[in-house]
Amino acid sequence: MNLSKPLVVTAGEPAGIGPELCNALADSPFANDVVIVGDRRQIDNRLRIIDTPFPAAVTPGNPSSANAATLLEGLSAAATGCANGEFAGMVTAPLAKSVIAGSGVRFVGHTEYLAAATGAPLPVMMLVAGDLRVALASTHMPLREVADYLTPQHLQQVLHVLHADLRDKFGIASPEIVVCGLNPHAGEDGHLGSEETDFIAPTVDQMRRQGLNVRGPLPADTAFTPVAGHKDAVLAMYHDQGLPVLKYAGFGRAVNVTLGLPIIRTSVDHGTAFDIAGQGKADAGSLLAAVELARTMALRSI
Repeated sequence: MNLSKPLVVTAGEPAGIGPELCNALADSPFANDVVIVGDRRQIDNRLRIIDTPFPAAVTPGNPSSANAATLLEGLSAAATGCANGEFAGMVTAPLAKSVIAGSGVRFVGHTEYLAAATGAPLPVMMLVAGDLRVALASTHMPLREVADYLTPQHLQQVLHVLHADLRDKFGIASPEIVVCGLNPHAGEDGHLGSEETDFIAPTVDQMRRQGLNVRGPLPADTAFTPVAGHKDAVLAMYHDQGLPVLKYAGFGRAVNVTLGLPIIRTSVDHGTAFDIAGQGKADAGSLLAAVELARTMALRSI
């Protein structure tokens, strides 16, 4: 089935590998499904392009914060186009948070920026590698802040978003979700931390009473194993609890999905790779997977 509207792909940091990844789409099965937001001087002219010329000269591997405003303008235009129905969904190549911050703009990441741009109250970050889906209860924050950030209300909201988007965007009628504990051994009955007994387990019980198919909290070191019997998604409590497992299982073909948005948004599972930018070494596997998944979700919504 063909898309009635194109996917918009933001080329990301111009001094990174994003433009190279986008150029790989020209020779892919998805060439007619996408329009690229980027500097026309960097993008294969066989692709449809929304030209956003950068004011500062671009040298691969050497980013300039002088280009940050243009980057964010392109990202905002793509999000707006999705929200008003111009595009079927968006796919993002990587940005460098530090480069944007160097321009004086506070930028935590794509996930948080797009939530603000689309008015989404709670974005949830999930990475997908084949049948393995790992969502995060917290995203880009120092580890020492995580325990205070997690609350019963927040976990309830995250689980509702995860459940709803697995159902609506992934077509899973009754998604099964495994919830990790925060502490080693899921707190060992309170001997290694009390968060599990204080609010994670009670929240899981409450979600079950509301009809969600949720289990846990399970120790994170076993939640991803076959013995855990998980089926549809694992909810990790923090970024580096869940993503190392996912990236080990599928690096180079994994996809970052933002749940809880009123639009479809997928992204690559890696960064700007300044060390290999402009050398023809970049692997476009994750971007191709991100486009394919966005396309699948868009077709499901028709």
